[in-house]
Amino acid sequence: MYDWANSSFALTIGSAVFPAYWGATAIGADGSDTVSFFGYSITASVLYSYALSIAFLWMSVTVPLLTGVADASKRKLDFMRFFTYLGGFSCAGLFFFTQETTQYAIIFFVLAYISFGSSIVFYNSFLPDLVTDDKVDSVSARGFSMGYIGSVILLILNLALILFGEGIGINAALASRISFVTVGIWWVGFAQISFKALHKSDLPPMNWSKQTLLSGLNELKLVWEKVKAIETMKGFLPAYFFYNMGIQTIMLVAALFGEKVIHLKTQELITVILIIQLIAIIGARATSFASSKLGNKLTLQLLILVWIVICVLAWNTYNANQFYGLAVLVGFIMGGSQSLSRSTFAKLIPDNTPDTASFFSFFDVTEKVSIVIGTASYGLVEAVTGSMRNSILGLIAFFALGLILLVVMPNSKVLKPVLPLSSK
Repeated sequence: MYDWANSSFALTIGSAVFPAYWGATAIGADGSDTVSFFGYSITASVLYSYALSIAFLWMSVTVPLLTGVADASKRKLDFMRFFTYLGGFSCAGLFFFTQETTQYAIIFFVLAYISFGSSIVFYNSFLPDLVTDDKVDSVSARGFSMGYIGSVILLILNLALILFGEGIGINAALASRISFVTVGIWWVGFAQISFKALHKSDLPPMNWSKQTLLSGLNELKLVWEKVKAIETMKGFLPAYFFYNMGIQTIMLVAALFGEKVIHLKTQELITVILIIQLIAIIGARATSFASSKLGNKLTLQLLILVWIVICVLAWNTYNANQFYGLAVLVGFIMGGSQSLSRSTFAKLIPDNTPDTASFFSFFDVTEKVSIVIGTASYGLVEAVTGSMRNSILGLIAFFALGLILLVVMPNSKVLKPVLPLSSK
């Protein structure tokens, strides 16, 4: 249910409505795509990419310490709850985003992303606590599927207001701003189901002190020693670093690419995002089944090959119909790539490990740093060459490196097929 709750942010603000609204609203006084950010002139799409990089860089620095503190104090749920509330507040703050408040809106945007990404680390860390290895792939996929369903429901409601709100005196711009508020309410509201289910009433109040932080650092150091001792985990994290760099960058800038390069309208962009989300439900379940037959490692390798094909196709995409077809392919492998990566790492954590949040902090740092480099390089290539199309093509190198590292990664019995390839 937390996937159901927080995925509303990933879809409405991360992928669909906000990027389109940003493209239409973050413009200069002269109508150009150059905006002022506290006195500095910068291209709006480049500012967007850099904002994402800053958000994920901040998480990369702070989350490891926070997970260490959470494990040492047994307060994973408290941290998850804090970032949920901060994220909901930040989403509501985006209601005030207009052409005149662009520089302030980007701050709320960064805060919301920090909250979203940080809360997920603590949420993910509950997976190995609640699920055995033979079910971790399917449950991870189910979580992502629930997230896609919940986020699509809210997006459809918001889309209805954006398209038909004129009849009740709400124009498309105001409807978009209202949708940001609904994300905060949806996220915080449905998260209460998870908070109630995971609540532990026997824990003492959190005592913040120097000793608490030192305990967090010591916890993180102990887990780092464990990570270094697990050969498969040492092999998987670098591979994940590179291929996730490509995956997350594509997901984060897809709407901007459609708006700026393919010249899709807001309604068309949201339609594309809906297609991706609905197909991703099927893709996540299909990937879970494929991993039970082929094993996690081989399934991930096949998915990365498809991502490389997608980059080539995107570079050669010039009209809306081609973009729609590409969206179907992205949707099918997007959910599977994310859910299988999460469950693969969960499988590599030793059984009966009490400090799962600290383990997942290394998974999260790997993810966040890869996003920082991916989005920053994407914005840099566009800034240098003047074309987002070249940025997409450059992502192939990241996928290729990830694939090579995944191939040479040591094997592990927990990543082997669960089901036989054929049965009587």
